[in-house]
Amino acid sequence: MELALVVAVVAIALVFDYTNGFHDAANAIATSISTRALTPRVALALAAVMNLAGALVSEGVASTIGSGIITPSVDSHGMTVVLSGLIGAITWNLLTWRLGLPSSSSHALIGGLIGAGMAASVTVHWDVILDKVVVPMVMSPLLGFTLAYLVMVGLLWIFRRTSPNKVNRHFRAGQSVSAAAMAFGHGLQDAQKTMGVIVLALVTADLHTGTDVPLWVKLSAAGAIALGTYSGGWRIMRTLGRRVIKLDPARGVAAETTASSVLYVMAIGLDAPVSTTHTISSAIMGVGATNRLSAVRWGMAGNILRAWVLTIPMAAAVAALVYAFARLFLP
Repeated sequence: MELALVVAVVAIALVFDYTNGFHDAANAIATSISTRALTPRVALALAAVMNLAGALVSEGVASTIGSGIITPSVDSHGMTVVLSGLIGAITWNLLTWRLGLPSSSSHALIGGLIGAGMAASVTVHWDVILDKVVVPMVMSPLLGFTLAYLVMVGLLWIFRRTSPNKVNRHFRAGQSVSAAAMAFGHGLQDAQKTMGVIVLALVTADLHTGTDVPLWVKLSAAGAIALGTYSGGWRIMRTLGRRVIKLDPARGVAAETTASSVLYVMAIGLDAPVSTTHTISSAIMGVGATNRLSAVRWGMAGNILRAWVLTIPMAAAVAALVYAFARLFLP
């Protein structure tokens, strides 16, 4: 039974990774597609490759997820906790994808683990959650908005005497690089979260010790998120690429460059599992605000904000219900 649960957790973790890929594909490429810098299929292929590359770099975020959120007991009961957390995260991901809302897959996963852990009365590391989740959750969108605004103001001043058509032509070419950087950051952040859950399951089943990530786990998680990314997330692409603000190539480059920089610092410097969705959405709003505040569709931005606020508690609630149901049938 315990081995079957391990296999189920690994399989469902990879399914979550796949849903993360198509749910968050828009994070990297929506701006490039909306400005026609890249065709949808080329952009998706680029994002998939860079997601794969980013997933194989660093293990800090995986360590935080694998050992810093909850500590389930080392038995089949602990496996049920991990399994319930994953199902809660996947359920919220699918719901927000269906509604076209760019919510955070990262926070859905963290919320799922917290909800299942609380329902099972296992150790929940609230100090780590505060330092590594809550503070970065607030800081990353604020940094994304502020830095993107400042970068865009600088670009507008530098190119103030240059023809708009010439500027757009150069920045449209540059969006291939900025989209690749954003996709790399998404792999660096989000694929590692799945790796952390798989390591947590292996440790819980007493099949692994420590927080290092086995190579097969890295390759599996990287492949799943890349495949999910290539399958696309068209609903959310429309939200980020068109409904928040009408982007031009220069603003697309500024938003993607700023957002990817924040992701790199959070993942490599702080081991913090921040939301790629929060970061790029706020950066897009930041570059839009340099045009005029009314250029940002704040009604849609409000819908995104509500999804952000609800993600952790709703994923936690679903995971808690799944755990309560699973305990009726599993040991």
